[in-house]
Amino acid sequence: MKETDKTTLPIVRMARDNEEFRKVIWTGEKSQLVLMAIAEGGEIGGEVHEGRDQLLWFVEGEGLARIGEREEAVRAGDVSIVPSGSWHNFRNTGRGMLKLYTTYSPPEHAPGTEQATRPDSAH
Repeated sequence: MKETDKTTLPIVRMARDNEEFRKVIWTGEKSQLVLMAIAEGGEIGGEVHEGRDQLLWFVEGEGLARIGEREEAVRAGDVSIVPSGSWHNFRNTGRGMLKLYTTYSPPEHAPGTEQATRPDSAH
């Protein structure tokens, strides 16, 4: 997928329509916008992003957010905040896909990255 050069996007619709585990749609110098879809029973996988903050906006489905020692249910309309250096994982606990869009600041993935399914090991 070629990244967009648009400055306004229908991001909620794009996230709901997305079927790929990860799809980078825009990368700037200091931030990045990514779509994600977590399969039923699946998870992002525990990870830590040193030197970057992450925000995750949920648009469809139900899940469980674990950020540090906290564990909270998430659903459409919720946002999770992952400060730099915090261990985190997000698991789909509902029926169907858990769909979201996320930002990294600064960028985490190579521009244009697309992954149809979760990698075998953390990225």
